Amino acid sequence: MRAPQLRVHNRRHHPVRQGKRYNRNMAKSPRYTADHAAAGLDTNFPEIETWPNQFPGYEIVVDDPEFTSVCPKTGLPDFGVLTIRYVPDKHCLELKSLKEYLQSYRNLGIFQENIVNQVLEDVVKWAKPVWAEVKGDFRPRGGISTTVVARWPRPNARGRK
Repeated sequence: MRAPQLRVHNRRHHPVRQGKRYNRNMAKSPRYTADHAAAGLDTNFPEIETWPNQFPGYEIVVDDPEFTSVCPKTGLPDFGVLTIRYVPDKHCLELKSLKEYLQSYRNLGIFQENIVNQVLEDVVKWAKPVWAEVKGDFRPRGGISTTVVARWPRPNARGRK
């Protein structure tokens, strides 16, 4: 049996096999489904309590440096820092109930992008701030880290109503 011939391409002298190409006609099945994409979004999250704001025109920043959730596809844990920034109007978020709310994600299978957007939606729902931003800075898995930022009021997105 003859060994495959190698030829050199590019200027870096990387060997390339000549002849048969592997995996050329293999059909790719979807790795992620609509169920994966929506995982966790139907959860009944706990209420975030508020208290009456006493002063106008200031910003509140809340960090959760030990935020955890679970990947809905692999079941592996996701770790990150979740930062909530907002300017309160009439109500401020009560921190103990916010902590309990964020802990409800601990064993929940949900994508990181959905976490950040769901937290933003709930912060706006309960505090009704002047503006708000939620940032998720997630630790690397498989060599890739993710940072997701969502803001309210939401910018007008094309094709969305």
